[in-house]
Amino acid sequence: MTDTAPLTRPQLRRLLRNARRALTPAQQRQAAEGLYRQLAQDPLFRRARHIALYLPNDGEIDPRLLLREAHKRGKRVYLPVLHAWPRTRMVFQRFEAGEALRPNRFRILEPVIERKRQRPIWALDLILLPLVGFDEMGGRLGMGGGFYDRSLAYLGRRKAWKKPLLLGLAHECQKVERLNQASWDVPLQGTASDRGWYLAPK
Repeated sequence: MTDTAPLTRPQLRRLLRNARRALTPAQQRQAAEGLYRQLAQDPLFRRARHIALYLPNDGEIDPRLLLREAHKRGKRVYLPVLHAWPRTRMVFQRFEAGEALRPNRFRILEPVIERKRQRPIWALDLILLPLVGFDEMGGRLGMGGGFYDRSLAYLGRRKAWKKPLLLGLAHECQKVERLNQASWDVPLQGTASDRGWYLAPK
């Protein structure tokens, strides 16, 4: 657990990114397997029919075992896709096993944009989000681009809205005591790490 009191958000982001990058390939594989064990049989994952997740980058915990499990169970899987314009827009597009991918401007692999295969974010059941840091209160520190926060900003205007469920995925070393949240930060319902669950208080 990291003491965040003296650190600014950029400093904390640097510290936690370095921590996850420092994990060896073997540790990354073990973490991915631990995450799979935490989630694959959980009702939140089992009940969801439309699931968005991500492809790992920059030391992020790898959810591809869950992606393959979702396909095996006949679920519909979506990946984030960045638009060329406006450059701040992100959408979720259905992804099939074996589909070709290309790097976006951040060198993260994504499907080739195809509008008819995209699904509105409010019509997803579960979004498994990447993050840089998290706390037990549903706080999430992202990479700083704000793509998820902008896409999910509508949730702040719909207090009774139940979908999608937002679950962060992380290495245990990314957990901090408490994150100072900005007004635009969208809280998570919880975070799953390779070692356990952290559900935010309701």
